[in-house]
Amino acid sequence: MNEEQCSLLPNAVISQIPDIACYIPNFITEEEEKQIIKYINSVPQPKWTQLSHRRLQNWGGIPHPKGMIAEEIPSWLQKYIDKVTALNAFESGVLPNHVLINEYLSGQGIMAHSDGPLFYPVVTTISCGSHTLLDFYKRLDTTEQQQPKLEFSLLLERRSLLVLQKDLYHNYLHSIAERDVDSISESSIKNLHMCAGKFIEGEIIKRDTRLSLTIRHVPKTSKLKLKIF
Repeated sequence: MNEEQCSLLPNAVISQIPDIACYIPNFITEEEEKQIIKYINSVPQPKWTQLSHRRLQNWGGIPHPKGMIAEEIPSWLQKYIDKVTALNAFESGVLPNHVLINEYLSGQGIMAHSDGPLFYPVVTTISCGSHTLLDFYKRLDTTEQQQPKLEFSLLLERRSLLVLQKDLYHNYLHSIAERDVDSISESSIKNLHMCAGKFIEGEIIKRDTRLSLTIRHVPKTSKLKLKIF
């Protein structure tokens, strides 16, 4: 995200961490959050993919190295794609075409990972229903044997938007620890000063069921477009 692209996010860039992360608290309203949760939970069961520690929905298609067969995205989701696009988080002409919805129950998480080469190197995430703590690790060379070290964390409040790109996209892994509560640490959580809520050192905050909307662009798609709803 260059300076021109940041013009719509003047106070959103998180300082004192590698380039670039932007955080916007209350990106959606409480009513929008309720509607998102309602729509997600009303989706037919076959749309869900059950994994060992979470379940998910793919909208727009299933990303694949050979190309994603494009599927039309419903209007209730397109609304938030348009809202993210209006921030200029993506370069001119690059339009998000995929939404991954993850459901994390309290105590669930995801191992350290990167979003990888199937996507344009910008990831935008809206959190609904609960906060979470996103941990970042420097990607190690494949010849290095040691475990990656936790570098910093970001607190993602419910209704917030997180944008990641550049160094944080290419050279860092991110994860969510499997626990029911998170402890506030001003030294490790680098966006506390930007959060809508007011937190104190050592405060324990309880997780609830969280639904995340990860909005991205898949460059390689098939011309065949399916409508499945």
